[in-house]
Amino acid sequence: MSSSVITLGAMGLLSTLVLGFCAAQDVFSDRVVADCVDLGSRQPDGSYQVVDDDYCDDDGHSHGYSGSHGAYRWYYGGTRRAGRVLSGTTVRPANAHISTRAGSVIQRGGFGGRGFGGS
Repeated sequence: MSSSVITLGAMGLLSTLVLGFCAAQDVFSDRVVADCVDLGSRQPDGSYQVVDDDYCDDDGHSHGYSGSHGAYRWYYGGTRRAGRVLSGTTVRPANAHISTRAGSVIQRGGFGGRGFGGS
């Protein structure tokens, strides 16, 4: 009977450690802010015009990915000034917690994280 208690105790400890590790992955993952931009608005300085997040949101209620001025895409980690954003990338960072400036989560980072559009 004592070996059963030890086994159950070890399993409980292992389960707690695994759950703690998984939860910590999101806490310690990189945090990145995303802006929805009009790719057709690129200026010589490399900046893009920021547009409403709905243009990039792929939850089925979006305006779409292209328009009269160009395609719309998430721009990650940029610096925003006067309605424009620069010094970022259109490449989605792996294992990062990505959210919009309004706080909507685009992708949860860490172990087992998966991307999804808007929330």
